[in-house]
Amino acid sequence: MTITSTVDPVTDTGFFGHPAGLFVCFTTELWERFSFYGMKYLLLLYLTKYHLFSDVNGLEVLGGYAALVYAMPVIGGLLADRYLGMRKSVIFGGLLLVLGHLGMAVEGEQARLVGDTVIRDDRALQVFYFSLGLIVVGVGFLKPNISTIVGRLYAVDDPRRDAGFTIFYMGINLGAFSATLLCGYLGVTYGWGYGFGAAGIGMLFGLVTFLRGQKYLHGHAEPAEPAKLLEKSPLGINKEWTIYLSGFAAVVAAWQMLQFHGAVGVLLNTLAVIVLLSLAWFITFRCNAIERSRMIALVALTMASVVFWSLFEQSAASMTLFADRVMDRNVFGIEFTAAQFGFFNAFFIFLLAPVFAWLWTTLGRHGLEPSTPVKFALGIGQAGLGFGALVVGAASPNEAGLVVGYWMVLAYLLHTGGELCLSPVGLSAVTKLAVPSIVGVMMGAWFLATAYSQHVAAQLSKLAALEITEGGIADVSSALAAYTDLFTTLFYVGMGIAVVQLILSPLLTRMMHGIR
Repeated sequence: MTITSTVDPVTDTGFFGHPAGLFVCFTTELWERFSFYGMKYLLLLYLTKYHLFSDVNGLEVLGGYAALVYAMPVIGGLLADRYLGMRKSVIFGGLLLVLGHLGMAVEGEQARLVGDTVIRDDRALQVFYFSLGLIVVGVGFLKPNISTIVGRLYAVDDPRRDAGFTIFYMGINLGAFSATLLCGYLGVTYGWGYGFGAAGIGMLFGLVTFLRGQKYLHGHAEPAEPAKLLEKSPLGINKEWTIYLSGFAAVVAAWQMLQFHGAVGVLLNTLAVIVLLSLAWFITFRCNAIERSRMIALVALTMASVVFWSLFEQSAASMTLFADRVMDRNVFGIEFTAAQFGFFNAFFIFLLAPVFAWLWTTLGRHGLEPSTPVKFALGIGQAGLGFGALVVGAASPNEAGLVVGYWMVLAYLLHTGGELCLSPVGLSAVTKLAVPSIVGVMMGAWFLATAYSQHVAAQLSKLAALEITEGGIADVSSALAAYTDLFTTLFYVGMGIAVVQLILSPLLTRMMHGIR
């Protein structure tokens, strides 16, 4: 059934001068991000503190989950474009997310150590892994399509379009900001189920909002060819239900993969080899000289983005464990939990995004705006400097032997500055540099690179993996030394790659042939 509205999309100004459908998408995305970030910073702490996973095993689960979450939207977006349409995809994804996040609230019995053996509640862990599978596939169906709906609410030449996306993306950061504070507090203070449950309730609010507001989408989120969904699939049922059943099959696949450490890494490595070989063939045999030059530049930028996100995504991994184990978390007179520190990223985006927008515009008017390759170098460099701040802080602990929390705040400030240099221009570079016939493929490659970086981030965090007893770390000074070694390595990696990127930027800029 097609959902339509009697309101003319062009004259629809029901949400502060913007289409009323923007409020629907803004609210849905806000609560989806609330649910996502509400559990993201709790996940590793929950596994290592409640189920007594080793650091290595906990990081494998976190890395595999995060990688699949960033990879699945490639498939979800493709299915929506060709078959389901955005509305049905968002509803299906939202339902899976609600079930997944509420399933995460099932804690089971706390693990205990008997001799050298850890006794865990395996039944509760199976619910946990299955819930992660639901979230992975749910994000895949919802995340890419809610953004697409926003774009369709405006005509191509509508002057409100850019401002509309700005409002929409503020919803993302508002969700992240509030979730890390609330869920990060509830989960650590009152019980993990409260934190994960709050995230699930948030997603339920988002789904209800979307269902109630469908008439304001003006039919833009409907399937392009509804008749296709009624055609029979090889399973003997219509294609729509085949997609839904395939989605549940994907949940089962994710459920199993997340339990077998290394499975996601093997999948990502295989995909990386296939993508790189395919691109090498296409660039060699299907591109003219200018297209070939631009595509090589794009591949180089994509690989640089893997470095940045591998550093940046330490936030939910090594940086969260660092905050939990060796840091004085009293900042600005407030005692934060380790899971709450992620809120500083969203906070600094609120604070700095207008500053960066003004800065690039002002520099652009004077012909001084950095090129895309230089912005990438600045982004990676700031990620490295963030770890440098933590190394400096670790060198001068307080009387209790703990690192002062302000150093973590500085690290988030630098990382967020790096994100604002690199992230906004990344997707834009894909659309500008890719050969028009494979823009979709290159967009998929970009997201797969981001997924791969989640896996790499977890592997890097393992360099500081500690042996944890039931009572926590045995020696703060030894733990501090391990994290200092890791962060020193990440500082040098970030700064080294940034310098290489900066040296190569004139060459890459020339290879882009006038595209900035």
